[in-house]
Amino acid sequence: MAKPCEHLAHIPLDPMPDGGCDECIAMGDTWVHLRYCVTCGKTSCCNDSKNQHAMKHWQASGHGVIRSKEPGEHWAYCYPDDVITDTNRL
Repeated sequence: MAKPCEHLAHIPLDPMPDGGCDECIAMGDTWVHLRYCVTCGKTSCCNDSKNQHAMKHWQASGHGVIRSKEPGEHWAYCYPDDVITDTNRL
């Protein structure tokens, strides 16, 4: 039996700030979806976006847990363990 992801055990569900992917904005580029780093509060673009800033943020910082910033989406994802959870159940 697989060990549960400990990274998703205690996700802060504080309100997320408005705004988009700062790196894409600085580049004059667009994104597909937005992700929120639960460790530092950084907003970045998703893996479906061409720049994939959320994944690059994880690789550079080690901050491996994100929440979706998309309206109506209530989930968090752990990059290190490749696990997703419904934040409505937390």
